[in-house]
Amino acid sequence: MNKRLLLTALIALQLFVAMIAPASAEQSVTTVTSENENAIANANATKTYGSNLANASMMGGFATSQQYFQLESYWNVEMVDLYLDYKATPLTQDESSSVTLLMNGKPFHSFRPEVNDQEKQHLTVNVPLEFLLEGSNLLTVQGNIQTVKPGSELVCWATDTKNSWLQLFDSSRIALQYKTKPMEGTIRDFNVHFKGLDTVNDGKNAIVVPTDSVPAELEAAAYALSGLAKANPLKQNVVPLLELGADSVKSKSAIVVVALYDHLPDDIKKLITRESMQGKALIQVVQLGNTSALVITSDDAELLVRAGRLAANQSLLQQLDRASKLVDASTEVETPAVEISKNVKLTETGDQLTGARHREQVYFVSMPGNRSIADASKLSLDFRYAKNLDFDRSMVTVYINDTPIGSKKLSMEMADRDHMALQVPKNLNISGNFSVKVAFDLEMTNPGCIEEQDQMPWAFVDKESMLQLHTKDRADLLLDNYPYPFVRDGSYNQVAVVLPKDKDAYLYQSLANVFNLLGQFAQTNTGDIQFYSDEAGEKELSGKQIIAIGSYENNRVIQSNNESLYFRFDSNSKGFHSNEKMSIDIDYGKRVGSLQLINSPYDDRNGMLAVTGYSPEYYELASQLVSTEGLLWKVYGDGVITDKDGAVRPFRFKEAAAPESPSVISDIMDRSDVLSFMVILVLVLLFVLVSLILMIRKYRKKRGNVE
Repeated sequence: MNKRLLLTALIALQLFVAMIAPASAEQSVTTVTSENENAIANANATKTYGSNLANASMMGGFATSQQYFQLESYWNVEMVDLYLDYKATPLTQDESSSVTLLMNGKPFHSFRPEVNDQEKQHLTVNVPLEFLLEGSNLLTVQGNIQTVKPGSELVCWATDTKNSWLQLFDSSRIALQYKTKPMEGTIRDFNVHFKGLDTVNDGKNAIVVPTDSVPAELEAAAYALSGLAKANPLKQNVVPLLELGADSVKSKSAIVVVALYDHLPDDIKKLITRESMQGKALIQVVQLGNTSALVITSDDAELLVRAGRLAANQSLLQQLDRASKLVDASTEVETPAVEISKNVKLTETGDQLTGARHREQVYFVSMPGNRSIADASKLSLDFRYAKNLDFDRSMVTVYINDTPIGSKKLSMEMADRDHMALQVPKNLNISGNFSVKVAFDLEMTNPGCIEEQDQMPWAFVDKESMLQLHTKDRADLLLDNYPYPFVRDGSYNQVAVVLPKDKDAYLYQSLANVFNLLGQFAQTNTGDIQFYSDEAGEKELSGKQIIAIGSYENNRVIQSNNESLYFRFDSNSKGFHSNEKMSIDIDYGKRVGSLQLINSPYDDRNGMLAVTGYSPEYYELASQLVSTEGLLWKVYGDGVITDKDGAVRPFRFKEAAAPESPSVISDIMDRSDVLSFMVILVLVLLFVLVSLILMIRKYRKKRGNVE
C-alpha cells in the first residue's frame, strides 16, 4: 500500500512539473521578447530634433541671409518644418515686397511679409524632403523689401536704403521628425552615433572609467575625450566622464568604457575574449541592454594609453568598418603634426558670387590658439567680375574677423584679371582661428527699370588668392591666452594633472570640463598628459605644465603651495580669505570656486592652473568656466572667483610687462624678401672684401719683385 501511494505521489509530482515547466519557459521567452520588442519600438519611434537659427539683420531692399544645419547619416527624415520668426520695417509696401526661402539653392516658398504692431511675425513652412542632403544643408532667406510706393508700373523703386530691413530672430528654428537607423555594430557606426546631434543634445553619451581609476586609465580616457570633444558638433555640450556602475550610465545610449581588463565589470568581460588580446589592447563594440558601448581595454597600461590615442583619431575611427580592433606597439595611431603654414590658400578651386549689390564670401583660417598674427602678414587677392557694372559705385572690401582692412574700386579695364595686395594691420590682436571675408558691391547701371536676375552680375575669387601668414607665440602666463600653456601649437604641452586620492563624481566631471575645452584646441592626439596623486613632488612635476584639481584639504600640492596662490586658503576655515584685490567674508570664502594660473612652484619656466575651492562641488563649479569656448570670454587675468549665483570676478595679479619694441633683427627674420636681400648683400660684400684682399696681396708681391 505504501509503495502504491509513493508511486502515485511520484507520478503526480512529474505531471505537476511537466505542467509548470513549459509555462515558466514560455513566460521567460515572453519576457525577453517583450524587452526586445520594447527596444525595437524605441528605435523605430519617431523622434524630433530642433535646430535654432541665429539672429540676422537683412539691410537694404535686396538682402540675403544664409544659415546651415546638419542631417545625420543615420536619420531617416520623415518631415522638416521651418518656423520663421521675423519682423519687417513698418514702411514695408505689402504688394511690392516679398521674401523667398531656398533650401540648398532651390526655392520652396515665397511670401509677402506682414507688418503690424506685434513684435514678431510667425510663419510655418514645410520643407520638401527631396531638397535635403545628408550632412550640411544651406537655408537661404532672400528679402525684397520695398518701402517706396510705386506710382506707376514703370517707376524705379529705391533698392538700397536703411529704411528697408528685415530682422530674423533666433527663436526661428528648423524642426526635423525622423527615425534612427539601427546600429550596425561597427566602430565607425558607433562613432557616428556617439557624436550625433541628437545623442549629444539629449546628453545620451559619456566616457566611463572605473571608480578608483589608475593613471593609465585616466590618461587613455583623456585622449579619447579630447578627440571626441573636438568632433562634437555642439561645442557647448560637455561629454561627461562617469564612473562604472553609476546610475547615470544606465540612461546613456552610447558610452566609451576605458579600463584595464581586470577593472572591467563581469557583464562586459563576458562579451570580450581576453585570450584574443595576448599582449595587445582591444577596442570593441558591445551591446549592454539598450546601451551601445565601445570598450577600450588591455592588460598593459602603455597599450591602453595607445588605444586611447587611436580613439582620439577621428580619421582612423571612420575607417574601422568592423566591430573590433587590436592595437599593439606598432599600430599607427598618431594624427599628422600641425603645420603652421606661412602661405594659406583661401580657396582650392575658386568661388563664384552671383547677383547684384552686396555679396560676401567667407573663408575660415585655422591657427593654433597660442599663436597670434605677427607683423608683415599680407593678403594677396586675385579676382575677376562682370563688365556690365556701374563702375562708379562698385567695389570690393576685405575683412578679417569683420574688421575691414582694405577696399578697391572695380574698373572695366581690370574686370578680366584684377588683383589686390593688403598688409594685415598690426593692431588687430588676432589669435587662434579667424575669418577672412571678401565682400563685393556689384552695382548695376540702371538707366531705366530693369528686372533683377539671380545670375547677373557676378564676381569670382581665383584659387591663386593667398594669405601670407606670419605668427608669433603668445607666451604670457595669463588666462587671456588659455589654453596656453597646456596646449601649444595644437598639441598637449607636457601636461601633468594632479588629483586627490579620493575620487568622486565632482572630480570626474571637473576632468570632463577641463579636457572638453582643451580637446577642442588640441588638433593632434600627440603630446603628453600624465596623471599623478597629490603626493607627487618636484621630481615628477618639474618641467611640466600642471593642472591641480582639488581643495586645501584633499590635495597636498594645492595645500603645500598655498602661499603662492593669489586667493589663499585660511588654514583654519579652509575657505578663501581676503587679498589686495577682493574682500572675502569667511562664509562666502567657503561657497566659491577659483581658477588661478601661477608660475609652477617646481619650475619657473612653466605654469600651474589651480582648479580649487572649499569642497568638490565648488572646484567643479570653477572648472565649468574652462569647459566651453562660449564661457571663456568671462575668464581673463590670472585669478578668477566664481559662485553659484553666476557671478564671475576675474583679476590680474601679475604686473604687466613693458611692451617690447620690435628689434631690427626680428623684423628682418619675419620678412623673407628682406632676409634674402640681406643674404645677397652680405655675400656681395664678402666677395668684394676677398677680391680686395687678393688685389692687395698681388700688389705687394709685384712691389717686392721690383725691389
